[in-house]
Amino acid sequence: MSFNINNSFPCNACGQCCRYVDKSTQTAYLSRGDGVCRHLDEQSNLCMIYEHRPLVCQVEKYYQVYLKEHLSWQDFVERNVQICQKLQQASY
Repeated sequence: MSFNINNSFPCNACGQCCRYVDKSTQTAYLSRGDGVCRHLDEQSNLCMIYEHRPLVCQVEKYYQVYLKEHLSWQDFVERNVQICQKLQQASY
């Protein structure tokens, strides 16, 4: 599958990345104490502050600000999709 920065990250809104925010120093502050983001609506798996979410949660923008000089968009997406799939498998 080919990606470029004009393609948005292929998120399926499963909410798994929001259930492990304590695993990263960049997102640990978002934890409500159990690793789950305090802004996650667990019923819908959607962010309750989506329009005002932190930069670290804005995948495309975060990539542009911090990673574009070090990693291609395609590599970034592929790595993150692999992580996403592992998180989804771990939840079953």
